[in-house]
Amino acid sequence: MGLVQGLSATEVAERVAAGQVNHAPDANSRSISDIIKANTFTWFNGLIGAMWLVMLLVAPLQDSLFGFVIVANTGIGIVQEYRAARALAKLAVIGEAKPVVRRDGIDIAVRANEVVLDDVIVLTTGDQLVVDGLVLFADGLEIDESLLTGEADPVDMKIDDQAMSGSFVVAGSGLYRATRVGRDSFAAGLTEQAKKFHQTNSELRDSINRFIRLLSYLLLPVGLLLFFSQWLRTDLPIKEVLRDTIAGMVTMVPEGLVLLTSIAMAVAVIRLAAKKVLVQDLPAVEVLARVDTICVDKTGTLTEPGMQVREVVVLTTNANMSGALGALAAVESSPNPTLQAIGARYPNPLWTAQTSVSFSSARKWSAATFTGQGSWVIGAPEMLLADGDDVRSRADTIAADGARVLLLGTSDITPDAETGPGQITAIALVVIDQTLRPDAAETVAYFLTQDVRVKVISGDNAATVGAIAAQAGVPGAENPVDARTMPPDTADVAKVLETASVFGRVTPVQKQSMVDALHLQGCTVAMTGDGVNDVLALKSADLGIAMGSGSGATRAVAQLVLLDDKWSVMPSVVAEGRRVLGNIERVADVFLTKSFYAIFISIATGVFAVAFPFLPRHLSLIGALTIGIPGFFLALMPNTERFRPGFFKRVLVFTAPAGAVAALAAFTSYGIALQIGESLASAQSAATVTLFIVATAVLTQSARPLNLLRIGIVALMIVLFLGVLFIPFASKFFILSLGPERYSLVAIVVGLAGAACIWVMTLITDRWRKA
Repeated sequence: MGLVQGLSATEVAERVAAGQVNHAPDANSRSISDIIKANTFTWFNGLIGAMWLVMLLVAPLQDSLFGFVIVANTGIGIVQEYRAARALAKLAVIGEAKPVVRRDGIDIAVRANEVVLDDVIVLTTGDQLVVDGLVLFADGLEIDESLLTGEADPVDMKIDDQAMSGSFVVAGSGLYRATRVGRDSFAAGLTEQAKKFHQTNSELRDSINRFIRLLSYLLLPVGLLLFFSQWLRTDLPIKEVLRDTIAGMVTMVPEGLVLLTSIAMAVAVIRLAAKKVLVQDLPAVEVLARVDTICVDKTGTLTEPGMQVREVVVLTTNANMSGALGALAAVESSPNPTLQAIGARYPNPLWTAQTSVSFSSARKWSAATFTGQGSWVIGAPEMLLADGDDVRSRADTIAADGARVLLLGTSDITPDAETGPGQITAIALVVIDQTLRPDAAETVAYFLTQDVRVKVISGDNAATVGAIAAQAGVPGAENPVDARTMPPDTADVAKVLETASVFGRVTPVQKQSMVDALHLQGCTVAMTGDGVNDVLALKSADLGIAMGSGSGATRAVAQLVLLDDKWSVMPSVVAEGRRVLGNIERVADVFLTKSFYAIFISIATGVFAVAFPFLPRHLSLIGALTIGIPGFFLALMPNTERFRPGFFKRVLVFTAPAGAVAALAAFTSYGIALQIGESLASAQSAATVTLFIVATAVLTQSARPLNLLRIGIVALMIVLFLGVLFIPFASKFFILSLGPERYSLVAIVVGLAGAACIWVMTLITDRWRKA
């Protein structure tokens, strides 16, 4: 590897000047212009913006307040999303995997977007390829292209083989020259397509979009009914007809719901960033709340990073044993933590290696043939010795206390990755200590109390995995399963997973199969890991979580990266997801209730051909005090409620009857006021007061469980509404009053009756929603 000099500084500068740099599309990044466009040019904003312009022409400025609210909401959304984008960008720089390039004969780490055409890139186990290129040197180099091609078997790379960006190194090391960079590379093309066509599954987003789609079917016919009934049968001027029609249509649109959902997600990203959790996919925040099964790798997740040799149990006297351990550790170009621990204990004897087989997670052994010293192998005893061998039993006994046990032996052949290690003569058992993270047991206990199942899936010896899992408090740790005995069919694997929780000797493909099997059971699966052997499972899981110190490939495919390597942060991460989902459901209750009562009131107004019961400013006021302002606070409050599937159904079960009650109460108050001879303005005041009382009852029910803060918010909204009624300037501005006249008594009595109906209705719908 030392013969290739790489580009010179001058050659790099020439390629940068020519634009031959690896500037590839990032599916997770958004520029400020993208954020502004996404928040401004929406279907809602276009519809409401058009109606706002008409309202400015036909009605007083007070009746156009809804437009200013939309402008403010859009501005808040842009600011919050930009803050989240900046927080992510800062963390991404910390957490990103940096490829190593060779320039002027020196290996240096650079950012992926600093790689230029013809750069020589150094590859070691766990690296993800960032550009396409041609292999210049390979030392047992094996590359997994399954993320690109779907083929699970690693590819042995030889000189002049083509290597594709997006694949990752599972064994060995090598050098390759960048032949295609930026948008020309293979993975960049996949990223472009994914950016256009792929969206992560989000029940929250899908449910809101489904309601919007249903609403869009009603908006035009209800609007036309309202317009023609006002124009043809009430003898109102055309300006007032347009004003009333717009008032009804605007109220039907839950414009703030999408905004508050985006803000809640953005705030969650910022909060997680403060905990050094990098969110690489926004819907991951929602998936956090839906997870009911979490799969963890033992090494680096339950245990502390780093290992050390506890002892070497000699089985057969061999004078070269210590030298062989040092030589095997030294011959590995990118040693894993186990070989690093051995190398730290046993110095390199400087033996000359004729051939070598690099360690891989699939093989679970490595080997080398040395001049004058023969062939040596080190790896998992169960992969190197036959079933029933006494050495294997002895190794299992040692592993039962949580240690990692390796077999050192000599081979009767020159080992090869294809033909295998040969007949092994056992020389020694190497015992490696691993330490349980001090917070592992507490974190496992949290998940169990939250009804989240914990599955430990490791490539280590089953007895070792079981011992560590038992220390962490994982149920079923006393009966670990050796994955080599598991059936190949995914459906059969699912049956094993129903009763077992701890698995050892799991290959990378089996890890992926286990995640798929859990999906067959209807589980929402999170997978945590740090090694290259976890990549496939991370990609298949609903939520992939990588350790910040993990391999570059692992961090690249994960949706969350724990930059501080603290698994103990996971409870707060899950709590953040639940806060978002639970609060958005609360907010959806009040927003969609408004849509339903607007639909019912508009239909009733059209059918009975009466003047619209509200001025636009009345509905803007009610929307602000019972939905917009309290909804903003509710969306950001703590919420530990466990997630339950069926968001769309639960929201509709509450909001449709609540909207019907609100509409009936308001229209009844309006009709009675007109019947007893009150003026149109007084009847509209009665309808507004009644609707406010009922909408406040809906807000109170949605804010449960009530505490002093939530009660305080509801009380503040009531005080503000009373201020509008009794402060002369505000009363005149909104053309709204409450005095000794009969309509005031009607408004209050009907409103309280409607609020009582909401309370009774909630007792009934709560049973349906929990069913």
